[in-house]
Amino acid sequence: MPVFRPKYITFDCYGTLTHFQMAERAKEILGERLSPEKLATFIRNFSAYRLDEIMGDWKPYEEVLVSAYERTCKRNDVAFDLAEARSFYEAVPTWGPHPDVPAGLAKVAKEYPLVVLSNAMNSQIMSNVEKLGAPFAHVFTAEQANAYKPRFRAFEYMFDQLGCGPDEILHCSSSFRYDLMSAHDLGIEHKVWVNRGHEPANPYYGYTEIADISGLPAVVGL
Repeated sequence: MPVFRPKYITFDCYGTLTHFQMAERAKEILGERLSPEKLATFIRNFSAYRLDEIMGDWKPYEEVLVSAYERTCKRNDVAFDLAEARSFYEAVPTWGPHPDVPAGLAKVAKEYPLVVLSNAMNSQIMSNVEKLGAPFAHVFTAEQANAYKPRFRAFEYMFDQLGCGPDEILHCSSSFRYDLMSAHDLGIEHKVWVNRGHEPANPYYGYTEIADISGLPAVVGL
């Protein structure tokens, strides 16, 4: 089979490229206040509420995190503190890439234009992208699209800006729920799942699995 040569390679950023550290931040805040079992439950609930918060109309990501944290505190009988909630948002631009990312991206960037589609704010995302160690042709945010993934509108905004269709890109993500399920439904045939242990495999959605970004060059024939 010939290797698919996409017009663009598109990426989720947080979790896939950038080391997403919401759980680590929760441990810093609550590690001495909750038992390990209760802390694990809190972190799992916080992740679920963050997803729930972005399924409607767009709102600033700080509001997403504050509301998700407040709802998680209520569910887990933890006192809510607004400063703690805001600290999650403030931490985001400080996060750097997974160790495997810079070298893997640099190799594919020599042959393909790279694109980020991120559930991010314009004021934060470039701090993360600049740490990735490779040039990006385009960086698109939920703020620009006025929609968060997994909503189709976010992907459709990217297609419109790039002037291409779902059959012309290769989309890479570590998340089925945020990216790969929607990509499948939108007709993005060429997908890469970066298995960072966030979610179990789900072959129904059709993808090439790699353990980390060091495996991406081989997918596109490099």
